Amino acid sequence: MKQVDRYLLRHFLHILGLTLSACIGIYLLVDFFEKAGDFIEHKANISQYLSYFLNSIPLISIQVAPLAILMSMVLTLGGLGRTNEITALRACGLSLWRIVQPLMLAVICISGIYFLVNELVTPLNTRQLTRLLDYQLQGKAEPSLNSDRIWYRDGNRIINVALALPEKKLLQGVTVFELGDNFLLRRRLQIPELHFRDNLWQTDKLEQRIFDSTYGDLQSTSSLSAQRLNLGRTPADFVRAAEQHGLKNVMDLWRSSKKLTAEGFDTTRLDVDLQARLAGPLSCLIMAFLGVPFSLSRGRGSSAALGIGLSLAVGVGYFLVLSLATAFGYSGALPSVAAGWAANILFLLLGLYLLMRLKE
Repeated sequence: MKQVDRYLLRHFLHILGLTLSACIGIYLLVDFFEKAGDFIEHKANISQYLSYFLNSIPLISIQVAPLAILMSMVLTLGGLGRTNEITALRACGLSLWRIVQPLMLAVICISGIYFLVNELVTPLNTRQLTRLLDYQLQGKAEPSLNSDRIWYRDGNRIINVALALPEKKLLQGVTVFELGDNFLLRRRLQIPELHFRDNLWQTDKLEQRIFDSTYGDLQSTSSLSAQRLNLGRTPADFVRAAEQHGLKNVMDLWRSSKKLTAEGFDTTRLDVDLQARLAGPLSCLIMAFLGVPFSLSRGRGSSAALGIGLSLAVGVGYFLVLSLATAFGYSGALPSVAAGWAANILFLLLGLYLLMRLKE
């Protein structure tokens, strides 16, 4: 590696370390103060505080990494431009691409680390934070997630949900097991779909099996229509369960989608999450690419404050587009591929446009 490359890399990685630390610290501080009331109210012990911080840092790092890379690229190249070092390198015969090449290679390596952390580390962190914030601190019974299905107990009933879609107020593949005093199965309800209306779950049809309360033998089977049920849960209670895709890696998401599709369930959310997971690591590379024309367009007239403000504006715009596209994808208004990749494609086109104008 040439001395110029080492100098540029050292400068970039130093700024990236400071920027990433600042973003994580600010995010963690704000997020903690939002949840501090729950910790105090439930008298959390020191191990729960430590668990929260240790499991939050990898998740926050993944979320702020694209913004930190954009800001670092803008500050690095902008600083070199203000001191005329970019001009000196160009005068030595180095092209713009040759100057940013070591920085882009470093970002490619960071994107690979991003992918590995998102696949291997963050699912464990998500599981621990969910257990801590939603169940240990609030004292709720933790539902059991077996593969793609949700299990929980409500009184003398055990309820199994194949797929929860809280944004549509819909449950698919619901089975209700009612137990007698001797823990023998008394009744079983098989329900294809449940819609939440008027504070109750409603279905157009269900299959009912009645069992002998003494010996557990099947006594009768019947089909019922237009039934209203109280499952002891509302759609809001299934939001966290529906977001358990964060516990899975790309291959698990793909297998789950394929399996549930074969069973006839709506896998829109799974497909959108799968595409977003695949697009995530490339967002780091796109933000770095976008930072090149932003940092060099003003030359010596740029400032650190302007670079930070511009980076924050672009980062907020990226996350707004990503959130909107994801929401449209969940509702079915956008195909899953478009929902997962829309933000990356739009900002890549923006970067290409700005780069062409810079060359002009």
